[in-house]
Amino acid sequence: MQDFYSLLRQLVREPAVVGLEDLFFQIIRRELEDLSIEVTQYLGLLVATGKNPTRGYVSAHVDRNGLLCTGPNEFQYAAFIAGNRGELNGDSISEQFMDTIAGRFRGSRVEAHSPRSGVYLGQAEILDASICTRRRNLIFKLDGLEFLQPGTPISFVDRLQVTEQTISAQLDNVVSVAMAIDLFRQGYQGTAFFTAGEEGGRSWRYLAEWFQRHDQSTDRLIVLDTSPFPDMKEVGKQDVVLRWKDANGEFNRKLTKQIAVVCDEMSIRYCFKDEYIEAINKTREKPQSLGRTELGRLISALRETVQGTTIQLPTTAYHTQSETANRTAVEAMMSLLNRLLID
Repeated sequence: MQDFYSLLRQLVREPAVVGLEDLFFQIIRRELEDLSIEVTQYLGLLVATGKNPTRGYVSAHVDRNGLLCTGPNEFQYAAFIAGNRGELNGDSISEQFMDTIAGRFRGSRVEAHSPRSGVYLGQAEILDASICTRRRNLIFKLDGLEFLQPGTPISFVDRLQVTEQTISAQLDNVVSVAMAIDLFRQGYQGTAFFTAGEEGGRSWRYLAEWFQRHDQSTDRLIVLDTSPFPDMKEVGKQDVVLRWKDANGEFNRKLTKQIAVVCDEMSIRYCFKDEYIEAINKTREKPQSLGRTELGRLISALRETVQGTTIQLPTTAYHTQSETANRTAVEAMMSLLNRLLID
């Protein structure tokens, strides 16, 4: 796994703020082309294909959370800016926990880069983050970067921390990107999609357009992601997270069952996140959303042509630079994907 962690460490350092991911796409392209994998870029989407493209379909979103300069010394949470509101309707996990998320960012270091060239523009510290009820967004106060022009992305200063037991960084969803690249290193010859704009709820559109553009269909799309839990005790109860459904509807139940059977054969512990949330909601005054995932939105839009399921890595400290996962879970998920897509 050392090569995997070296790749992940490299990717974590690169900015990929939601809505401004093209430079990160180029980094993925270089990694894959070094493996002689065919890579094609579309608006909001990078597609990698091996020698047997229909052998499997895997998807991972490349964007991570950050800030966007939206006016003179004004910085908003990039995923929730007005331009994304058409895709966010208040029942995503991030929106429901906006108050909690706000407190997580105070004291964090951030850095700005040119959206076109990637040139470093400077660093600052987040002094405060508060909710503007009129704009329904987080507004940040920084100790610098007042010179930035509107449209400049600001990413969190992030470094991968690896201990004997855990890894931590802003893992959502760079860890899945690293897994998809590593699959090709291990001999995967199917198709992998790298999507933009997932944190703003837009990535499914780019994926849908690809299937429509090429008049293709599948019922075995596997979407990789992380899955948040309140603490490491809860994280440690499973190695991978599966789902029967999200707030948009049912996933491919047959494929989900098949993956669960393989997990049993490999002694990989798993839970179903929708069942976990439904059980918790029985004890909550205000129910928690099942979440609206990239896959759920895609299935809802293309029900006749695209189906699949999701495999997620359990983490805690969601949407921070200290999002943490167990190394045993990372390695179990990689072993599972190798068994499903390569063996």
